[in-house]
Parts: sequence; structure tokens; C-alpha cells
Amino acid sequence: MNNYRLTIQYCGKNYSGWQIQKNADTVQQQISDSIQIVIQEKVNLIGSGRTDAGVHALGQVANFNTSTEIDIYKFQNSLNSLLPDDIAITKMEQVDEKFHSRFDAVKRSYLYIFSKIKSPFYKDYSYYYPPIENINFSELNRICGTLIGEHDFTSFSRKNTDTKNNICKIYSTGWQKRKNLFVFKIEANRFLHGMVRTIVGTTLFAVEKGFDENYIKDILEKKDREAAGRAVPAEGLFLFKVKY
Repeated sequence: MNNYRLTIQYCGKNYSGWQIQKNADTVQQQISDSIQIVIQEKVNLIGSGRTDAGVHALGQVANFNTSTEIDIYKFQNSLNSLLPDDIAITKMEQVDEKFHSRFDAVKRSYLYIFSKIKSPFYKDYSYYYPPIENINFSELNRICGTLIGEHDFTSFSRKNTDTKNNICKIYSTGWQKRKNLFVFKIEANRFLHGMVRTIVGTTLFAVEKGFDENYIKDILEKKDREAAGRAVPAEGLFLFKVKY
């Protein structure tokens, strides 16, 4: 059996997330259907992880198995020609038969982008939030540092998810200013449903209200989503990179 790995970029604006759902248009469905058209075979396309409705990806990874011997160059071009303009296969390669894009991933990173100015070119790919310009970024980085390490992130996850446990290990967090854009980056072994957007919203709220790192520690200890702040909107979030 041949195993092929895809690196994928997409704009999530028009989709109900990555994962196939009934009566919804998803990125996984679009790609799976296009693969079936090219090789005349239905495949099980496995993603490295789910992204929610409206969330984008710069480096989503997926793989599928097929008995068909594929000419990678021709196949990638054919697939891209079938896919809508807001989904692109940026890289394709044949990998070991045992490779699994989800279970073999060791680190995942996300970006969250704020814009301080209103712009039609930023609108779909950032959260327009003018007060971000006045935030104390040193304090924001210090409070976010509280999350580094292994913790139970129940308070930062949506309720009633199907995960067996909510333990995640955060490797790094950081904020950067880039002219009109403000970028948050976080890397971890795994993320829970809604976790990144809730972390961003909660830490931002903490700094705006003058709370210290004990506020974040208390939220973690409570293991209750109601203890954390609101989640920021989906349009600013990107799955940045998956490491194996």
C-alpha cells in the first residue's frame, strides 16, 4: 500500500472546519472528493488535527493510503486544479506506509494575528482590535509564560469534547509586534478544542485588567471553562506548522 503525505494551506472562512461533517462544507471533504476524482478511488484522508470553522492553515498535514502508484508532480497539479481557490496543496511526498499524520506528530504550532488598523486586506485573516496597540507586551509575554509546561487545560477547552484527557504540554509562547499586526505564537504537543482562542482571549483580558500570573494559575486549577475569559474570533487563527 502506498502512503502519501500532503502539506495544505487553506482559508477557513467558507468552511465548517477541517473535519468531514454531515450537511456542511469542510476542507477535508473538499480534498477527499478531489482525490477520488483524480484516482477514481475513495480514500481515508487523515489530518494532523482538526481546525474549527473559520480557522485557517498555513501548514496542515494530511496523509492517505492507496494501492495506486501516483506520479506526484502530475497528481499535485491535478488536485490543485480541482480544489477551490481557498485550498492549496503546497507539497506532496510519498512516505513510509506506517506514517500517520495525527499520531506521529510531536509538536504543533498556531499563530493568532491582531490588526490595529481597519483594512480590507487584513479583514479575513486577522482580528481587528485597535486597543491591542496599547497593551503592555512585556506583561503579556510574562503572563503567557505561566502556561509553559504540562497542565490540565480543561478551563481553556470547550465543554463536552470527546478527548480522553485534557493534559497538554506547552513548549513556548510569545507575542511580537509587526507594524500594523500583532502576532501571538504558541507551540505544544497537542491542543484541545477552542484552546488557543481561549488562551489568547483570557491572557489579553488579564493584562487589560491588571491581573498577574496568579489569575492564570487559578483558572488552570479550577478546571472549569466558566473560569476563563472569552475566546477571540476564528478569523485571526492559523494552524502554522506540524512537526514530526
